[in-house]
Amino acid sequence: MKSRTSQISSRKKEHVDAVVRNDVRFRAKKTGFERWEFIHNALPELNFAEISTSTTFLSKPLDMPFLVSAMTGGYQDAKRINRILAEVCEECRIAFGVGSQRQALENGRYHASYSIVREAAPSIPIIGNIGAAEVAKMKNSDVLLRMIELIRADAIAVHLNPLQELLQPEGNPEFRGVLAGIEKMCRSLSVPVIVKEIGCGISRSVAQRLIDAGVTIIDIAGAGGTSWAGIELLRRRKAVHAEFWDWGIPTAEALVDIASLRSSNPSLSIIASGGIEHGLDGAKAIALGADLVGCARPVLQTLFAGGKASVMEYVASWKQSFAGAMFLTGSGTVNDLRHVVMSQGVE
Repeated sequence: MKSRTSQISSRKKEHVDAVVRNDVRFRAKKTGFERWEFIHNALPELNFAEISTSTTFLSKPLDMPFLVSAMTGGYQDAKRINRILAEVCEECRIAFGVGSQRQALENGRYHASYSIVREAAPSIPIIGNIGAAEVAKMKNSDVLLRMIELIRADAIAVHLNPLQELLQPEGNPEFRGVLAGIEKMCRSLSVPVIVKEIGCGISRSVAQRLIDAGVTIIDIAGAGGTSWAGIELLRRRKAVHAEFWDWGIPTAEALVDIASLRSSNPSLSIIASGGIEHGLDGAKAIALGADLVGCARPVLQTLFAGGKASVMEYVASWKQSFAGAMFLTGSGTVNDLRHVVMSQGVE
């Protein structure tokens, strides 16, 4: 019988393998960004070379509002993956989030697969990661402090994944006490707490409950990109509960709903992720209220297909597309883009 650590490490490897070897995107549901359009500005009154895509996140400068979202860690090849991705993020001056650090709670065998991130990326924002079910069971913040120190994190994310835990063969769908645990984290930790979904979205009502608990950064991680239900269904190797493959709130819908809370919660920061594969949709996300845009699966697939050089090209292409949308809307800065009016049509 495998040890608990071996089981977690094996599962992490299976997750990465599923993403790079299969089509795990939503099948019948889209992100919702296809329903939003920029109004073309034929007189932008600026030169493309003048456009600045720079911003700040967690008090650190970024070359653009882009985050390589939580992916992996905690098994043998994860050190190589995280090192390359962290190097790309450092060189491109974008933010990086590690995958769940749950394995690191068990023992130190794969600690280097996480700590390598800060070694490779000393100056960018780095986000730690812990699951909601673990947060509900924590008695104090000692474990979280060790996780933060392991990667010298600028923030720590709590991932909400009830559907994944429900479908995962070895899942832990025990979420009673999660909100109370998050509230304790917000009170006791010296770094910001980010709460994120993993691909099913966060509703306006859940966002308000998180804000009331002290959360100031929410990653909506909506539906339309990677289906983690699909990944777990593939791992099961049997057609059971396939009806949940497309479960979730489309990313754009969740973003608009949560952005509406800013009028009464001005300190709220929003990360938009979930099916945002190019800079045009990234620009739409910023215009609809996001502060930062996250991307995971396309980056991982690009890495496995062509290595570091291909990931660098992907990020550069994303930036060009993002800057192109800024130019065509007359937005010289990211803040200008936030004030661009969009039109909503029918798919």
